[in-house]
Amino acid sequence: MQAGRHPRREHGFTLIELMITVAVIGILAAVAFPSYTQYIVRANRSAAQSFMYTVANRQEQSMLNARSYFSVATGTAAEWTAASITVPAEVQANYVITVASDNTAGAPPTYTITATPSGVQAQRDTKCANLTLAQDGAKGKSGSAPSVSACW
Repeated sequence: MQAGRHPRREHGFTLIELMITVAVIGILAAVAFPSYTQYIVRANRSAAQSFMYTVANRQEQSMLNARSYFSVATGTAAEWTAASITVPAEVQANYVITVASDNTAGAPPTYTITATPSGVQAQRDTKCANLTLAQDGAKGKSGSAPSVSACW
């Protein structure tokens, strides 16, 4: 052996080290992605609920000013514009918000605000599905969740 000569060392990763790293990343992604999607579903639902409370507030203002509640039958942007309300983009992208009101003479006026999920939100939020809010503050859901409080 000659003095001063060292065996040549290769630098880098072996295939086994690389495969272990890929497996660990795969496991982390499999755990993190469902949690992330559920977070997004809850955030979208929360935005819809916040808007529903805004509409309820406007309904009470309408009752004080006009002695009746307003309706929004199909939830289109034109209907909301006519009611002088702008639906936030994050709500409009994930929910259709409608308002059914009953101003029949001789009976107390009532309204029900309904948030119906659309698109990806409808596919991922089967637990709560349609959310409702009535003039007396009663909250509801149409999905498979065990209780209303699980959605509200």
